[in-house]
Amino acid sequence: MKKAIIIGGGLGGLSAAVTLANAGMAVELYEKNSHLGGKLMPVRLGTHTFDFGPNTITMPEVFNSVIEQTGERAGDYFELIPLVAHTRNHFPDGSHLDFSSDQEAMLEELRRVAPGDAANFKSFLTEITRIYNLSERYFFPSSFQSWRDYLSPALGKALMQVRPLETMEHFYKRYFQNPKLLQAFGRYATYIGSSPYKAPATFSLIACLELVGGVYYARGGNVRIAEGFAAVARKQGAQLQTDTAVNRILVRDGQAVGVELEDGSVSEGDAVILNGDLLTAFPQLTAESERPSFSDKRSVSYEPSISAFVILAGLDTHLPGLKHHNVYFSDDYASEFEDLFNKNRYSDQPTVYISNSSFTDPEVSPDGDNLFILVNAPALTADGKLQIDADAYKDRIYDFLETYGIDIRSHLVEEKTFTPSFIAENFNAYRGALYGPSSHKKKDAFLRPPNWSKDIKSLYFVGGSTHPGGGSPMVTMSGHNVALRILKKFGI
Repeated sequence: MKKAIIIGGGLGGLSAAVTLANAGMAVELYEKNSHLGGKLMPVRLGTHTFDFGPNTITMPEVFNSVIEQTGERAGDYFELIPLVAHTRNHFPDGSHLDFSSDQEAMLEELRRVAPGDAANFKSFLTEITRIYNLSERYFFPSSFQSWRDYLSPALGKALMQVRPLETMEHFYKRYFQNPKLLQAFGRYATYIGSSPYKAPATFSLIACLELVGGVYYARGGNVRIAEGFAAVARKQGAQLQTDTAVNRILVRDGQAVGVELEDGSVSEGDAVILNGDLLTAFPQLTAESERPSFSDKRSVSYEPSISAFVILAGLDTHLPGLKHHNVYFSDDYASEFEDLFNKNRYSDQPTVYISNSSFTDPEVSPDGDNLFILVNAPALTADGKLQIDADAYKDRIYDFLETYGIDIRSHLVEEKTFTPSFIAENFNAYRGALYGPSSHKKKDAFLRPPNWSKDIKSLYFVGGSTHPGGGSPMVTMSGHNVALRILKKFGI
């Protein structure tokens, strides 16, 4: 029986574990943290429970398919609830705009907020759907190692049809002039840790995921998805071990043959999958001489994506006006991204996102709101500095929310703050970045590190820093795609 060893139990590693074990391979997965799911981490503060990681779930079919390939029902492991009117966008003048996957309801919102732009909404949906369909067909299932891979007529044609040379901001201005709409749609760039003023318009397909495909929430918390993957992987025979770090990948004659664990014990296998931030984990676990195509110098040359400054706040009441997803915009969006990327500092004009899953699912926080409060943050400096006083910045965020009528302090009973330093330390994230490299450079947007090592045979990569990119559906796809590649290699 062929054996695969997986380093890291994020959604990508778990997806690979399910797929490989279901096909009959022996699977051992080692996770250094006490939970499985990676950044999809459960946190409990008193009677309030939170999802630390992805709060917005799209592409439910991706998660369902991981379970259903085994013959099981996904619904037996997690229930994905559609949120039709899913995000309320708030603006400094007191107005708001609700994003919805109900297209008629969305049109009514646009007529109310930006009547001059409403007529262009359907053509906008048509175009982002076209970009999404092309990406789903040509790019999501594939992996590209150089621009030569795009030279086939079909791929080359598809690439030029997804607007790779245009920025998201420029693309949105083809359809909308209202600054509120441009700001709200521009926020989709942050889903890949980038700026709408630099990221390719290709990533406007994210708007299609939410406005056409819909936004979902897993009852009991999105962590239920990771728990479901883990349960099915174990049921298929995979061995999943938490609180177990890997010291190094064993390489013999240019081939990955196993891992050495933190206690010095060794486990050998026929394939090794690294589910982690490639920019940090790969250099940590292998000698530089073993990977000439990915030198230490190269690993630190990437521009990191944005990180996050997160506050988990448990309240003693349910505040009126809060929906499941809420965004409170600053009055100078361009300045915010200038601060984050060009000046590498915390913005004086932050936009604040709040997830309040108790709005949809009161049982996860029966005594009051469970607020996941996120502010875009710059990555750590190259020498690992945070650049901010965390307590002072937390107070600044609370002050900002009070200008919108959101009073946290008067109702606060539980609180915990997480900085980019926490993300770097606990998830081995490159400079605390959430998505590995940013997508500003065409090379980093369309040539993400491939899903296998060029130098070490039988070593594969899954996760947000590799192809097809960041976001929980893409990470899950990467695990499944790599598993299929391994099965094909072994003729299973």
